[in-house]
Amino acid sequence: MSVEIRNSIESGKTVLGIELGSTRIKAVLIGENHAPIASGSHDWENSYVNNIWTYSVEDIWNGIQDSYQKMANDVKQQYGVTLKTVGSIGFSAMMHGYMAFDQEGELLVPFRTWRNNITEQASKELTSLFNYQIPQRWSIAHLYQAILNQEEHVSEISFQTTLAGYVHWKLTGEKVLGVGEASGVFPIDLNTKSFNQTMMNQFNELIESRNLPWKLEDILPNVLVAGENAGVLTEVGARLLDPSGALQAGIPLCPPEGDAGTGMVATNSVAKRTGNVSAGTSVFAMVVLEKELSKVYSEIDLVTTPTGHLVAMAHSNNCSSDLNAWVGLFEEFSKAMGMNVDMNQLYGTLYHLALQGDPDAGGLLAYGYLSGEHMTHFEEGRPLFVRSSDSNFTLPNFMRVHLFTALGALKIGMDILLKEEKVKLDEILGHGGLFKTKAVGQSIMAAALNTPVSVMETAGEGGAWGIALLAAYMINKNGEETLDEFLNEKVFAGEAGTTISPDPKDVEGFEQFMQRYMKGLAIERAAVENL
Repeated sequence: MSVEIRNSIESGKTVLGIELGSTRIKAVLIGENHAPIASGSHDWENSYVNNIWTYSVEDIWNGIQDSYQKMANDVKQQYGVTLKTVGSIGFSAMMHGYMAFDQEGELLVPFRTWRNNITEQASKELTSLFNYQIPQRWSIAHLYQAILNQEEHVSEISFQTTLAGYVHWKLTGEKVLGVGEASGVFPIDLNTKSFNQTMMNQFNELIESRNLPWKLEDILPNVLVAGENAGVLTEVGARLLDPSGALQAGIPLCPPEGDAGTGMVATNSVAKRTGNVSAGTSVFAMVVLEKELSKVYSEIDLVTTPTGHLVAMAHSNNCSSDLNAWVGLFEEFSKAMGMNVDMNQLYGTLYHLALQGDPDAGGLLAYGYLSGEHMTHFEEGRPLFVRSSDSNFTLPNFMRVHLFTALGALKIGMDILLKEEKVKLDEILGHGGLFKTKAVGQSIMAAALNTPVSVMETAGEGGAWGIALLAAYMINKNGEETLDEFLNEKVFAGEAGTTISPDPKDVEGFEQFMQRYMKGLAIERAAVENL
C-alpha cells in the first residue's frame, strides 16, 4: 500500500486541503481513494485587541506554513518522498468576519472575526431592509457598521473578503469565494448562485448619501460553485505556502469555502433532509431545507451548501471554551496533587461522569459565554456557574450542566426549526471536538435535539478533509456528476459509523435544564433594562 501511495504522491495524484479553524490550522493530504494519507497542524488562538477579536496577518501565514511543512514532513517520514506537486488544492476557514483591503492590497484594519458582537445596529437595519436575516458576524454587517461608525478606512476599500478568500487571493491572485462561504458575506440568489442583485441595489441606495467611491459589487469577490476551477497556484503563492521551495506552481485550486460548508461535505450532509452539527469553540447546526422558512427569524441564518442549496443554520458563538477551562482547572488540581494525568484520559473520565448525572443535571445552572452570544443578545462574554441551596451538587452533575449549557443557545435555534417550522430531518451527523470522547457528546446532543445523532469514523478528519474532498471533486468528477453523487458513490460508500438515539429521560432532563436557562436569561435582561 505504501508503494502505491508513494507512486500517487510522485505522480501528483494526491489532493491537499487546508482549513484555518478557530484554534487549529490543519493540512490534510488525501490519496486516490480520498482517504487521508498525511497531515500536519498548527495551534493558534485569537487575540482580544482594542475590544476586537482578531488574528494577525503574521499569525495567519506562520500557521499556514507550519501546518503545511508538518504535513510535508509527514509525507517524507512515511513514504520517503519530497512533496513537489498535487492534483489540486483547497482552502477553507472560519466563516464571516471582515477583511478590507486598499488598492495596494494592504489590510486597512485588523481582521475582525466572527466572534465579534459589535454590529447590532447594522444587523437590525439590514435585516429590516432586506426582510432577510443578517447576523452580526456576517461580512456585510461589519461593513455597514463601519459605515455607520464613520470609520475613515471605509472610503479606501478596494476589496473586501473573508479569511478563506484572503488566503486564496494571495496564493492565486483570484478574488473569488465558494457559494457556501459567500452566503455568509451577503445573501445569495438561489437561482443565479451569486449575490442577490436586488438586495445589492438596495444596499447601494442605502449608502448613496455617504458619497463613497465604490458600489458593493465593486469590492466583493466573484462567487463560484463546487466543481468550478478557481485559479492556479502562482509562483509567489507557492513560495508563500512552502518557503522551502519544493512545491511547484501551476496547481489548480477549488473555490475557497467556509468551515460550515466543509463540515457538510466531511459528514456527507449536502443533500436535502440531511443535517450536521459542528461542536467545538463555537457550535452550529446546518439543516439542508426542502423549502424556504415561513418567516424571518433572528436566531436562524440562511446560508447555502457548496453547491448552492438553501441551508438553515443555527449558530452559537460559545460551545466548549468554558467547558475546556474547567477541565484545565481539574488538570491544575491533578498536578498540585502530584499526579501527571493524560489530557485525553482526563477529558474521557470527566465526560463519562456526565452520563452518570441526574437527567436535569441536578438543578445546576451555567452559562459558558466566554465571548458575546448573539443568539441570546449578549454583547460580551461572562461565563457563569450558579446553584441553589437545594441543588444536587456532584461532580457528574457539574460536568453534565457544562455539557448541557454548551448546547443551550444552539437548542433555541433548533427548536424553531424542528418544533415551529416542522423541518424534517432524516439524520443529524456530528463532528468536532465535543464528539471526540466516544458516546458522550452524541448522547448529550441527541437529548438536546431529540433526534438520533450519528458520528462517522471519519468525523475527526474535519473541515480540512472536507475542503480536500471539494478539491478532489473539482478534478475527478465525471461529466455532470453532482457533489451528492460523488460523495455517496466515491467517498462514503460503506462508511461505518455509530448512531445514538435520544433517551426520553435525558430529553426531559434537558428540557428542564432549558427552563432554568431561559428563566435566568429573562432575569438578566430585566436587570439590564432597569439599570
